[in-house]
Amino acid sequence: MTKKIKVLNLYAGIGGNRKLWENVKVTAVENNPEIAKIYQDFFPEDKVIVADAHQFLLEHYKEFDFIWSSPPCPTHSRINTLLINGKGVKARFPDMKLYEEILFLKHFSKCKWVIENVKSYYEPLIKPFIGGRHYYWSNFDINNIDKDVIVRNNKGQNLNKKMEDRSIIVKDFYNYKGDKRTIINNCVSPKTGLKILNFAFQKQQHTLL
Repeated sequence: MTKKIKVLNLYAGIGGNRKLWENVKVTAVENNPEIAKIYQDFFPEDKVIVADAHQFLLEHYKEFDFIWSSPPCPTHSRINTLLINGKGVKARFPDMKLYEEILFLKHFSKCKWVIENVKSYYEPLIKPFIGGRHYYWSNFDINNIDKDVIVRNNKGQNLNKKMEDRSIIVKDFYNYKGDKRTIINNCVSPKTGLKILNFAFQKQQHTLL
């Protein structure tokens, strides 16, 4: 039997990146209990922890074969500056936990790792790989990442389309609380998540790609 890859999935959301992974033993960390519940319903065999992902990484990084981290992106996004300039939104410092994690993993982690974030309004302080609307920092090569499908209309049918594009459909999703549009927008495409895991271990997990 093939040994399962021990994965730490930080800032897990509802698990868009994790959707197509196989032969993995996943620990997912999400600080929002309602979103963590959705993730657990989607992936009942994963270990889901409601905690601060940044601190969890510091304390547990040695325990895994692969680490995926998607720190919060609003303070780095280009949309952030558009909102400030156009709607009087108060300016804010970029959350530098993103770069703390990149530097920490680069210098201390011995496993495969990737950190994902949106394209920033500033020139990245550490050069990333680029795929679609996203930056990726990792200790392995990432290339040919497809551009994510974005559906911007907020009508119900378009939200359903976005869910279909991200392969995150469950029949009772609308029973969950929270801003569903934001939850879905925060998802990484499942196919992108699978490609990156394949790049990390230089093998195909799934026939879809």
